Amino acid sequence: MGIDLNKQEISEIVPSIQKYFREELETDLSEMHAKFLLAYIMKEIAPLAYNKGVADAERYFREKVEDLSGICFEPALTFWLKKRR
Repeated sequence: MGIDLNKQEISEIVPSIQKYFREELETDLSEMHAKFLLAYIMKEIAPLAYNKGVADAERYFREKVEDLSGICFEPALTFWLKKRR
């Protein structure tokens, strides 16, 4: 399952890449080169972050499901257990 960006997201990311190269590496990067770099990052690097996020979410939900009875338990038939005054 690939990670796809829409045109709006790409149009917001490309200037950010260009600014990073300009300010941190003192290199001007054309829009085309920034798009190539973004495509490389999305194909080669982004899946690592994506998979980590999925694994973190899976672990979180598994922990919640394991404790579901502790979180969502409501005792029944408690009327007769109440102390009379």
